[in-house]
Amino acid sequence: MKKYIPALAIDVVLVVVFAVLGRSSHDEVLDLVGLAGTAWPFLGGLTVGWFFTAWLYRDKFDAFAAVPTGLLVWVSTLVVGMLLRAVTGQGTATAFIIVATIFLGLFLVGWRVVVGLLQHRKVDAH
Repeated sequence: MKKYIPALAIDVVLVVVFAVLGRSSHDEVLDLVGLAGTAWPFLGGLTVGWFFTAWLYRDKFDAFAAVPTGLLVWVSTLVVGMLLRAVTGQGTATAFIIVATIFLGLFLVGWRVVVGLLQHRKVDAH
């Protein structure tokens, strides 16, 4: 399990960056309480995505794979995050859902694509 910690850490940092950028784009205070309030629904979704993907692909789970891990983690982070925001009275405006879909998709799947391409390139170089 230790080998997956870097991938999980990257995902957590990217979700927190998403929350920071969102708060700063709306001129909201960037204190710890406000940031936690914005980030926790998506961190909850991220957690669900990690557990679900690890369970579903338990024999061949690869935390660094864009497919299926990145896709499932992205969708879970987005959907569960939005559901948690909705049930706790936080905003789920259409524009926000679109921005969150794009940002989280690009970053949660994107870094895995880049890692995969770099690994493929490294293998081809040998």
